[in-house]
Amino acid sequence: MRFALIGAGVIGAVHARLVEALGDDAALAAVVDRDLDRAGKLVAQYGGRAYATPAEAYAAEEIDAVGICLPSALHADAAVEALRAGKHVLIEKPVDITLEAADRVIEAQKATGLTVSVVSQRRFQPAVAQIRAAIDTGALGRVTSGLAESAFFRPQSYYDGDGWRGTLAIDGGGALMNQGIHALDLLVWMLGRPVQVTAQTARLAHEGIDVEDLAGASILFESGAIGMTLASTAAYPGRPVRLTIHGDQGTAVLDDDELAYFAAADAEAPEAPTLAGPDGWSPTELAHLAQYRDFVDAAREGRPPAVTLEAGRRSLATVLAVYESARTGRPVDLED
Repeated sequence: MRFALIGAGVIGAVHARLVEALGDDAALAAVVDRDLDRAGKLVAQYGGRAYATPAEAYAAEEIDAVGICLPSALHADAAVEALRAGKHVLIEKPVDITLEAADRVIEAQKATGLTVSVVSQRRFQPAVAQIRAAIDTGALGRVTSGLAESAFFRPQSYYDGDGWRGTLAIDGGGALMNQGIHALDLLVWMLGRPVQVTAQTARLAHEGIDVEDLAGASILFESGAIGMTLASTAAYPGRPVRLTIHGDQGTAVLDDDELAYFAAADAEAPEAPTLAGPDGWSPTELAHLAQYRDFVDAAREGRPPAVTLEAGRRSLATVLAVYESARTGRPVDLED
């Protein structure tokens, strides 16, 4: 499968490395960036050709799939353009920063019948798969609650070093939209459909940004389960993602990419899947590669990917509900 990457920044470089790691299953045909020098550096390392616009790349190259590696508010426009050009699409999280934008992508996907997935690589981590399997097999009993913690740290230079970071118009949010959305996605995936959110946000440790560096929320799910989430870029020196899922027959805890705790009344922890990839890659990098493989296989087989557009929209809707609740000081109900 021949890929074009739209965006040659830090995330674009990550995706180029992933495409290369797919070996014979994929090749990088094009890198698109308004900064042709930046695009040229990627193609010099990973192959393909550099282009200033997607239209130029689509006209010049045989391209099967597109990876969207742009700032968040630019995702939907690039995805719709790629779909209309007949390309499968893998979008970096989030889908975009508004539900209207996400719905435009969904409409384009339905109209074209092409494969679209949203990057949620943590779903593919072995320990996460173990917890999900424990839920699916009933080992935890009825799931009653969950906690997702993303206690990260970003220095002021992180926001100062890139013009779009920390801006409401382009980033769409802060610690939750940009960093904590991965753990929140896991919480939503484990507990089901969220129906109500009560939240608070704050900006405590950074200056000159439009968005929060701290968010906390309580989420009521359709099943009756209650979830709690914390997202921060103001927690020095930063901690790995921690996810806890409680059921009336068991509890499972993810910490530092491992299944740190598992206890169930009548079951052992499910076996962890093995992720293949280059030596020395971290668990999250291998999980990212696993999602790329799933996307390629889904496009070739004509099946839905493991992470669908609708799943990406649900996580985005939950993030936006957190922001609305924090803004209004009231609970926010979510539509399906």
